[in-house]
Amino acid sequence: MKRILIATQNEGKMDEFNAAFNPLGYSCISLNDVGFKEEIIENGLTFFDNAYIKAKYISDKYNLVTLADDSGLIVEALPNELGVKSKRFSKEATHEANNLLLLEKMKNIVDRTAYFISQLVLYYPGGKFYTYQGRVYGEIGFDLRGNFGFGYDPLFIVDVIYKRMAELTKTEKNQVSHRGNALNKLIEDIKNEVIVI
Repeated sequence: MKRILIATQNEGKMDEFNAAFNPLGYSCISLNDVGFKEEIIENGLTFFDNAYIKAKYISDKYNLVTLADDSGLIVEALPNELGVKSKRFSKEATHEANNLLLLEKMKNIVDRTAYFISQLVLYYPGGKFYTYQGRVYGEIGFDLRGNFGFGYDPLFIVDVIYKRMAELTKTEKNQVSHRGNALNKLIEDIKNEVIVI
């Protein structure tokens, strides 16, 4: 079975990557699996910059094909407040604190339009790489709902289906999420042999 090193320690993300790659005969290993303990400085200005920084650094360190993701939430009414800083939005930088701060900042705002972006970079030892982006559109709710997912999922209402991301099962989320959309493009290229891992 071929291995892909996923540049994350987030178990929620690993579940999503495993669900996508395992049926194709790929084994996903995380930074936890290789004992990675360092902090990678994500100082890029864009999602691509940060995904590329992570993918290159980890691939160079372990000499393995590495997939990195950088994702975040864009809220139209709060330009420049989240985006690449979504994970560190609150001073505590925890899911709960981030959600509570966002609820507070959105308290009196009518336009609650938002979208998630996920940028993937698949980096090969030696420097070759491919990149994919996925988005999902929706709005910010007035309260937290749902028991699944992570991050801003309990606040984000997905367009068309009008459910919180955190109310979706893993399978349902993978079909509509920003990461799922980006992954689907990558998986399609693997199936069509546009890229080979």
